[in-house]
Amino acid sequence: MNSDSFNNTTIVQPSEDFARFIETHLEVVKSVRRAVTYDALVLDARLRQSLVTIRSLGRQRLYVAAAELSSLLQTSPYVPAFSSRYCQHSYITPTYERDKEAFSSYLRRFLEHTGARVLIASSDGTLAVLRAHRAEFERYTRVALAKEEALAVAANKKLTLEVAQRLDIDVPRGIVIRSMDEVSPAIREIRLPAVVKPVESWVWTNGDYNGRQGVRLLCQLVTKRDEARKAIEELIQCAGSVLLQQFLPGRREAVSFLYANGAMAARFAQWTRRTQPPLGGTSVYRQSIALPQDIAEQAERLIREIELEGYSELEFRRDGYGNPYLMEINPGLSASVEVAVRAGVDFPFMLYRWACGETLQPVEGYHTGRWMRYLEGDLLTTIQSLKQQGRPGVPSSLRAIAEFVAAFCIPADYDYLDWHDPLPARIAALDFCHRVLHFPKQKQPARELWYANRPVQ
Repeated sequence: MNSDSFNNTTIVQPSEDFARFIETHLEVVKSVRRAVTYDALVLDARLRQSLVTIRSLGRQRLYVAAAELSSLLQTSPYVPAFSSRYCQHSYITPTYERDKEAFSSYLRRFLEHTGARVLIASSDGTLAVLRAHRAEFERYTRVALAKEEALAVAANKKLTLEVAQRLDIDVPRGIVIRSMDEVSPAIREIRLPAVVKPVESWVWTNGDYNGRQGVRLLCQLVTKRDEARKAIEELIQCAGSVLLQQFLPGRREAVSFLYANGAMAARFAQWTRRTQPPLGGTSVYRQSIALPQDIAEQAERLIREIELEGYSELEFRRDGYGNPYLMEINPGLSASVEVAVRAGVDFPFMLYRWACGETLQPVEGYHTGRWMRYLEGDLLTTIQSLKQQGRPGVPSSLRAIAEFVAAFCIPADYDYLDWHDPLPARIAALDFCHRVLHFPKQKQPARELWYANRPVQ
């Protein structure tokens, strides 16, 4: 095992010998650990929402540690969240894509010997592992997730849409396809262009390592029959079934909630101007808006029906006439959550307090009209738009460039950029440059991690 310390940050990297790594790791943890237990361990440190969570909890004087998978450090050694002044210690864990037992064993032993009051994760893969081993982890910590019965519905698009239809909530026309023989009739009914979606975003497939391999599946816009067949076949091979859904070109809006003990502690709404990739990706340019009466009421009914406690984000798309259609539920902290925090709804801290069983003070309102921009994602979206001319929902080249440039003239907050915690923005820039310069060279393991945390002021 290899360990590097930079002031308050400890980077712990797994060796090839996992058993030896676990035993040695315990000694390293004891040498760096302070007298107090972590208030929270934030997994998926590379994600934007993880940095938001660390900052949110750190500002409340909570003692926070962060962790990320070793496999993700192979693409770039720079993790912005590790450099935050509010991140007390940082750890690199075994990956779970090919061996989830190694990850779960590491995390279980880590919690056993160091403790963490609350465990917070956001990525689909990490949430899947936490759900599978939840009983083991809850012996040592509180997992900031809703009950399994509710998660089973929220994580499955087919089940989500079935419950929504039962509640008279409009959903896009769609057909679940389980074999290639069903493709042609489905295309005739739904018509092209259409969207090919996995029923669940994360699945465990038959692999060559311990028999199972985790795969994250993405949706895809298809405009031609051959394109649709290829996309559907790939998803069926991985997941066994796929959802073919009508394409809706309208505005994308989302409503977020913090639901606890039968009451809505917080509500928030935003609309997304641009996503990366251009169709159905993560939000890269968004604005806080007042709660739209139509989708807010529908979304709240759905959350109450499935009893999805904790944080959740419900995405809607409007058609050409402005009618809203439910697309999906995200039961983990979403990548766009920082716009809510900046607008006055601190979802990460509320999620932490809910997981601890504390009483929540309802949030009565927030600032509307606040723009938030993820500059790297917006740049990539613009480039992709230039390459995908003629595709549904893709603006012309001139318009894409004009909108990207014009956004600099509109007052906005930027992901990673916080003048009270400036280093993550610098590390994010280095991370982007590193990935651009090394693409598509062969991945190399991260050997050095240049972070410089400071004590919480």
